Amino acid sequence: MRVQVVEDDPVLSEGLLHILRRAKYDVAHEDNGMRADSLLAVQDFDLVILDMGLPDMDGAEVLRRLRHRKKSVPVLILTARDKVQDRVLGLDMGADDYLTKPFDLAELEARVRSLLRRGQTAGSALLQVGTLSLDTVGHLATLDGKALDLSARELNVLEILMLRAGRVVSKEQLAGQLSGLGEEISDNAIEVYMHRLRKNLQSGDVSIRTMRGLGYMLERQ
Repeated sequence: MRVQVVEDDPVLSEGLLHILRRAKYDVAHEDNGMRADSLLAVQDFDLVILDMGLPDMDGAEVLRRLRHRKKSVPVLILTARDKVQDRVLGLDMGADDYLTKPFDLAELEARVRSLLRRGQTAGSALLQVGTLSLDTVGHLATLDGKALDLSARELNVLEILMLRAGRVVSKEQLAGQLSGLGEEISDNAIEVYMHRLRKNLQSGDVSIRTMRGLGYMLERQ
């Protein structure tokens, strides 16, 4: 996941970069609105964390130009303005979420996970890999047209794997995204989920391969 951080406060920027990279995100950073706008015009990101008070070009103008280019990337606004009308204005301009400074870094990390999940599933509620389908709104998985008996947590794991089908998903990435849903996830728990999912998928044309030392990958057989 690629995250663009646009923040000119060096202390806050350092904290943001630390927690995002610790969570295994690919993070880029700009401290200038004009340079950030130029970068966003030519590169794609999965999430933009955007400060409103920036030199050369403020965050509102960066956001306006981003949406004018029809870019649908989720945007999380950071601002010291705490008035309701300021928050409404930011959301009306096309932001997806809003945090007022000062904020807890753990809360920001949770907001990031939520926006990334929302961005991955935007535009379609149905995921498909081979004959495996997952309705993310109806919370129903089917294989060859037959419903699978999966728990809510197993459906969450399956969704993460299907969104990255053909690519490796590490245990750290799984734990990071799942823990954002309300509980801490251990390596042992992830292994149990994988075992149960494999049993449900064994009669179909998709499988979950363990990449030793790396993680898991959902692929068509």
